[in-house]
Amino acid sequence: MDIPSYISGYVDGEGCFSVSIRPRPQNNLKWEVVASFAVAQNRDKVEVLKIMKDYFGYGSFRSNKTDNTIKYEIRSIEVLMKKVIPHFRRYPLQSGRQKDFVIFAEICGRINKRRHLTKEGLIEIVKLRSQLSFVSKRVYTNEMIIQQLSKKKI
Repeated sequence: MDIPSYISGYVDGEGCFSVSIRPRPQNNLKWEVVASFAVAQNRDKVEVLKIMKDYFGYGSFRSNKTDNTIKYEIRSIEVLMKKVIPHFRRYPLQSGRQKDFVIFAEICGRINKRRHLTKEGLIEIVKLRSQLSFVSKRVYTNEMIIQQLSKKKI
């Protein structure tokens, strides 16, 4: 079986590339940026997630009892840059999720270069994140984050 192509196809349907930005009072800018690659699957099909973990050599599983799913996730920027992003560049997604991947890869590159630690860099990341199609209820909107950062004299 062609495992790399299988993983890309599976992620095309069930995967998610997301970037969370949340308050972190101990950080200089008072915000934390977390990039995450995740795939959720029903408990009875968890072997697919195990294949991904074996392939990438990293990641964690989290259980969601409310919808009976397991989530496989990678948050390490080092692993995202060295394993996940190169994989999806070599085996591109075929759906609209490819656009999200390109934006996600750009954000990860900026995090890797520590741009998220400057006010200007974090604002750039917030603006890029607004282009991701991943929809969730955000407690801290992009506008709110940019407004707070614009007020700070750092």
